[in-house]
Amino acid sequence: MTTIASDSIKKPAVCPLDCADTCSLSVEIEQGKLTKVRGSDANPFTRGKICSKVATGLVDQVHGQHRLTRPLRRVGAKGPGSTFEAITWQQALDSIYENFQQAIAEHGPQSIVPLSYGGPIGLLSSNSMNKRFLHKLGARKVAALPLCAGISDAAYSSLFGGVGGIPHDEMSHSKLIVIWGNNITACHLHLTNIIRDAQKQGAKLVVIDPKRIRIAEQADLHLAILPGTDVVLGYAVAAELNRLGALDNGFITRYVEGSESYLGEAKKYSLAMAAEICGVELASIQQFVNYWRDIKPASLSIGVGVERNRNGGSGIRTALALPVLTGNIGPAGAGICNTDSYAPLNDAALTRDDLYIGPDEEVSILDIPRFILQSDASKKSVPVKCLLINSHNPVSSHPRQRQMQAALARDDLFIVGCDITMTDSMYYADIILPAASHLEYSDITPAYGHTYLQRSQPAIEPVGEAVATTEVFRRLAQRFGFDSQEFKDSDEELIQQALDLSHPAMQGRSAADVSIRQALDCRHDGEGRQTPSLLRGQAPDTPSGRIELYSADLEQRYNQGLPQWQPLTTAHEFALVSPSSEYRTNSIFGGVAGHDVDVVLEMHPKDAARLQLDDGQKVRVFNEQADVFLALKISDAVRPATVYTPKGAWLKGQHNTVNALIPDHKADIGGGACYNDAKVSVAALPNNNS
Repeated sequence: MTTIASDSIKKPAVCPLDCADTCSLSVEIEQGKLTKVRGSDANPFTRGKICSKVATGLVDQVHGQHRLTRPLRRVGAKGPGSTFEAITWQQALDSIYENFQQAIAEHGPQSIVPLSYGGPIGLLSSNSMNKRFLHKLGARKVAALPLCAGISDAAYSSLFGGVGGIPHDEMSHSKLIVIWGNNITACHLHLTNIIRDAQKQGAKLVVIDPKRIRIAEQADLHLAILPGTDVVLGYAVAAELNRLGALDNGFITRYVEGSESYLGEAKKYSLAMAAEICGVELASIQQFVNYWRDIKPASLSIGVGVERNRNGGSGIRTALALPVLTGNIGPAGAGICNTDSYAPLNDAALTRDDLYIGPDEEVSILDIPRFILQSDASKKSVPVKCLLINSHNPVSSHPRQRQMQAALARDDLFIVGCDITMTDSMYYADIILPAASHLEYSDITPAYGHTYLQRSQPAIEPVGEAVATTEVFRRLAQRFGFDSQEFKDSDEELIQQALDLSHPAMQGRSAADVSIRQALDCRHDGEGRQTPSLLRGQAPDTPSGRIELYSADLEQRYNQGLPQWQPLTTAHEFALVSPSSEYRTNSIFGGVAGHDVDVVLEMHPKDAARLQLDDGQKVRVFNEQADVFLALKISDAVRPATVYTPKGAWLKGQHNTVNALIPDHKADIGGGACYNDAKVSVAALPNNNS
């Protein structure tokens, strides 16, 4: 345990929340308590600056009224307003053991299901001792990526395999920068500095987003397309470039598979058709075509906003195809931002999949509420009898919120919750285990928005009786009699196991080079040699060894060998977009005062005038699933026929949040959630409603 002096001091730290930036921090500690959070220079990408959500919210998360500091046992009914009593750690572990063992005896270990996603992304906290315990227990395997990023991963891999693209800071060398479905102000703030610097050197910036987000205000071109129509735009631009003779045929011949069938499908979509379907001006799409024809090198940063609909995989694939077809891969400043393969990490050494004793198949995290509710009806599948919610707030983050609440409320479902704060989801738990914040344990944290690997150590002692997630699962393993060494490994030993010293980025380096004082730049090794990436020393990791615009694998699994567009028909007039918030990271900080000021419904002035709605008026937002009451904000930043409210709000006494309106159908590939397929109507509330 690290001893912290009582004097006011500064400590290095890392922000491992689910955000592309993964900032280095400098935290001020006074009398053992966190008092201030600032950025540090340990990570050159984040440049000593951090977002306001962490600067103003982290102190409250660590020391605020919602902090969990002792193990708790529920004594009231499940759900909002339930009551708990403090118990000892031993009592909590005994209760978990007894209930899990009863479920195993009656239904087998597959009746125990973990539910975890979107919390801290440090490797130890998210992907080590917890996985070892669950594997040894034989609990059901859960695929979490369908909730977010799974579609994107599947789409990228279908073209390039597991090979990384360009680092985001390489955009400084680009002459055309395309930000597609990526609200970088909210979830990749430091990329804005790189883009501004590139613009000063003459680069053109294109932003594709249904809303005129802040980065779009600085763009040379903003395409405010209708959600779910990205695939049409991508295909139409490719077809027009082909018609103009503006494709890089030499690059295509050398590196690309399936271009003929791809361009044959693209020919179905003219620019005029794209303008009509996407809801943007024809001249704007023509300008986008001209940029791709005339400007090199071009780079693309594509966010998860594109994946959050029925055509998500297809939209991403057609976006990724544009730099491929124009030969914008290889030269400096040309390519697709993707840093997944840069970090020298060995996930398998942490998760220890070899310990698993159950069947190989996974269940989607999106299907868990339905499995719980159907436990009595289905005699063919193992019922869900125990749920372990770890660093996840499913009530605030899953589609069909009311279905999730109904599942969690079942009296015959034993729920263990492990979190830092008392979230909406924790009110359904039978036993709550207090988790340490990321300032209270050691970890090693990669990033998905830059190439720096960072290490952290405790800046403060754990608050109350909270312990690191690794320690939570060590204690559970001990209580269940799992006494082999892999369940006793210390955090320091886990960090050493996590590092892949054979990775190209670690050549000429040792584990000691991953320091708490300086982030490790994985773009190169210790001798300055560039880490191999796509067509920079590394070929596409696909079945053909080439970039695949037609995917035989996706054809076999989803009938999606080529991207496809499927229209969405509904009686409701508005597309509802619920993207990242500038006040919350997913739902983290949702309970902090002032971090819900953006929980309003934004609507275009023409739509508001037609419906005779006023700014600030409370409105009912509804569809067949539920209704939500929000204050109206009239803004021309939102495109017509689309309304906008950020994700991650807590209930705070309301019966629903926006997630109650999200459908449960799945995207074209990856089985992903379709948040932006929510269609709603909006109406004024009678005067007697509040």
